[in-house]
Parts: sequence; C-alpha cells; structure tokens
Amino acid sequence: MLFNSLEFLLFYLPLVVAGFFWLGRVNQQLAAAWLAAASLFFYGYWDHRYLLLLGGSIAFNFFAGYGISRASGAVRKQLLGFAIAVNLLAIAYYKYADFFILTVNAASDAGIPLLNVALPIGISFFTFTQIAFLVDTYQGKVQEYRFVHYVLFVTYFPHLIAGPVLHHREMMPQFAESRIYRASALSIAVGISIFAVGLAKKVLIADNIAPLANHAFEPNASPQLLDAWLGVLAYTFQLYFDFSGYSDMAIGLSRMFGIRLPLNFNSPYKAESISEFWRRWHMSLSRFLRDYLYVPLGGNRSGPVGRYRNLMITMLLGGLWHGAGWTFVVWGALHGVYLVINHSWQALVRRLNWRTGNAYRWSARCLTFAAVAFAWVFFRAVDFTTAISVIKGLGGAHGVLLPEVARTLVAPLGALGLQPSFGWSRSFDAFGLAVLATAMLLAFFAPNTQEIFRRFEPCLEQLSEPRDWPWLAWMPSRLWSIGLAVMLCACILSLNRPSNFLYFQF
Repeated sequence: MLFNSLEFLLFYLPLVVAGFFWLGRVNQQLAAAWLAAASLFFYGYWDHRYLLLLGGSIAFNFFAGYGISRASGAVRKQLLGFAIAVNLLAIAYYKYADFFILTVNAASDAGIPLLNVALPIGISFFTFTQIAFLVDTYQGKVQEYRFVHYVLFVTYFPHLIAGPVLHHREMMPQFAESRIYRASALSIAVGISIFAVGLAKKVLIADNIAPLANHAFEPNASPQLLDAWLGVLAYTFQLYFDFSGYSDMAIGLSRMFGIRLPLNFNSPYKAESISEFWRRWHMSLSRFLRDYLYVPLGGNRSGPVGRYRNLMITMLLGGLWHGAGWTFVVWGALHGVYLVINHSWQALVRRLNWRTGNAYRWSARCLTFAAVAFAWVFFRAVDFTTAISVIKGLGGAHGVLLPEVARTLVAPLGALGLQPSFGWSRSFDAFGLAVLATAMLLAFFAPNTQEIFRRFEPCLEQLSEPRDWPWLAWMPSRLWSIGLAVMLCACILSLNRPSNFLYFQF
C-alpha cells in the first residue's frame, strides 16, 4: 500500500486513526495493539508471505534484547554478537545472495545458479532499527520491554518501509504517554498539513519529472549532451522531492497520532560541504552509520589516516546498504573520497586561517551540489554500461540535440536567413522543463517544511541554524486551509497511476 494511493487515503488511514482514538478512550494497550496490527496489515498488503519474516525478526530481537539486558560479563557481549550476526545474515541472504553469486560467476565462470530471492520491502530499515535496539540494550539505554510497544516500535507504518531509522529511546517513551491516545485537533491539523505538503512533493513534482530522468537512463539510450544533462538534473531533483516528500508524509502521519518522528531530511542541496550534505540527507541513516559503524571503527581517534580509512569503509558499506550492486559501491566510494577531500580541505583552511565570505560559501554550495549530482549517476544507473554512457553524454560524446520545445525560440532566426544546424529532440516537453525549473527554485531558495511548521512541530526544532520565514509560517487559518485543500485536490486528481517511492527498493 502506498501513501500516495486512494485506498490508503480514503480507507486505510481514516479507519486506523478512528480506531486508534476510539480504543484509546477504552484501553491504551488495546489502542497500541490496534496500531501495531494495522501496521502489520500495511506491511502484509505488499506481500503477506513476508509477514512471517517480519514477525520472526521482531520476536527474535525482542527476546535477544531481553536476554542481553539480563546477562552479564562475557555472556552479554556474546549474546549481542550472536544477535547482530543473525540480523546481518538475514539481510545477506535476502538482499545480497544473488549479488554475491553474480560476482563469483563473473570472476570465475563458476556458473552457480541464482537463488532469485525476492527482496522483502523495508528489510534494511526494520533490521537496522532492531540492531540499534540491541546495541542500545547492551549499553544500558533501554528501560522498557513491553512486547506490544516493541512490535509497534518496529512496525509503526509511517516509518516501516523507508525510514527514518529509529532509536528505541526516541519512540518507546512516547507510546507510554497517555496524551497520544487522546485526539488533538491541533495535532491532526498539523499532521494533515505536513502530509499534504509531502504528498504534493511526490505527486506534483517528483512524479512529473521522472520521465525526464527515465529517458536518459534507459539501457542503450546513448543520451545526447542536453538529454544527459537534463536527465541527470531531473533524477537529482526527482530523488530529492521523492524522498523529501516521503519524509514529510511520515512525520505528518505520525503527528496525527500525536507521535513525533525524528527529522530525516533538511534541505541537503543547500549544504556547503559534503559532510554538511550528509548531516542533512537521510539524517537517521547518517546517524546510524556514525554511531554504530564509524565510531566503533575508531572514528577520528586514530589520526588523519585512520579517520580517512574509517570514512571510506563507512561510505562503502553505506553504498552497499542502498543496493546490491557495484554501482552502489562506486557511489559510496565517491562519497567516501568526497569526505576525505572535504576534511583535508577544511583542515587546510583552518591551518592557514583563511577567511571565507559569501562568494566562498556560494562556490562551496555549487561545488557540493555538482559532486552530489555526478555521484547520483551511479546511484540511478542499472549497470556500469548505462552509467558510463550517461557520463559520456554529459561530455557530448553522443552528439548534441536541442529539445523540440526550443525550436520556437530560434524560429525568428529563419526570417533573417539563419538556420541553426542542430538536430531536435522530442524527449523533453515544455511542461516537464517547467516542473524541473520549479523544483530547482524550491530546493535552492524556498523554505523547507521544517521551517514552515517549526512553530507547531517541536521535533522540527532540530535545525542547526533555523531560518525564520514569518511571511510563510504555517498557522491554523482559513487561508492555509484553502491552500492546502486545493493542493490535496490536485494531488488526488493526479493519483490515477500512483508510483512507488524510490527508497522503497532499499
């Protein structure tokens, strides 16, 4: 079931919200169980066969965590290692088994048959969430072991499929608060409003620029110069608004229940360095990789060489987490190299005591965006052949064609006897270009959802340097109601063919 589908908006969500608050008046544990059951139904709607996998994972990790909390000494550490190994083996089988076989076959012509294992949706997210729970338990940070609340913590439908990666200590105390079981008009209004903004990002922006990206990244497409550049830019902003939209929808849905999810997306294309980009993009995953991989590897405690080694390992594994393919490994390696260069450069700037002004900051922002967009080529391409073809297209190796829409712009030259020698491509229409231009303006210059709703959504106060936009701050007013109602209507009218969120494949 998709957030951007009519069955979710018109049937599932109203029924779940109404049932939760009705049961909350009777018994809070029943309400929590209802929400957990509804979340399991949400997951099983995709493929009921994997409900057993999800249920088994939940039961195993709950009792493993309980055992870790009761054990002591070496046994405690052994239990943690065993439980983490079981989780990683499950991911290795379902997500990487065929990738490993393909790699072995390519290297040795072994001819090992593929297992053709179907990837359970969201397995990385609910597994990483539970690994964090196990480590937190080992470190003594977990205090509550109510099974119903734990099931809800793992399966909670706003985050189950595409994050954020949650910490036990962030959610369990909220499930124990009596306030969330009482309907709040303000919480519902804020939640619906944030959800509407996220839905618009997905349906009205991301989905409408997807065809531009798809054309450039088709196998054997050999995109021309302009096709390649527009295709890469289109995917860069399609992914931005797709994931930003999902993150907003997850926060908005959760807010309807009075539950606050951690911030997961904060205008990453406004970042002035690659390290700042990762503090703004998929923030919960960045936090997980830092706390449970980079720091245990030694972090920056081993000097510059050790720090750069740990950064490379972390980003390589982060790339592999996103997908079982060498293109994802290259994407992670690129970001590892970017981070090494960034930290080396920052150290040089500090050592020389250089002063940085607005020109430096804008140059840094443009360079960071260009580096990120280039790396997205490997993230999007289905294989190396396609990625290299797109990169060649960026350099004009496949020739130059102008979009058909530009023909009208040069038509006046014909009256002067000047006829351009360019060919014409019908790949990009005026509507797609207009949506892409709008997306760029919004991403670079407009306030983000957190800045608009910050006054009414405390979890969004995590902004490091919040900006005030008083002229566009959300208020429970008639004007905002009308605007959001129009936006929702436009989205619903565009839901004839709802599309998956891009992060669902991870």
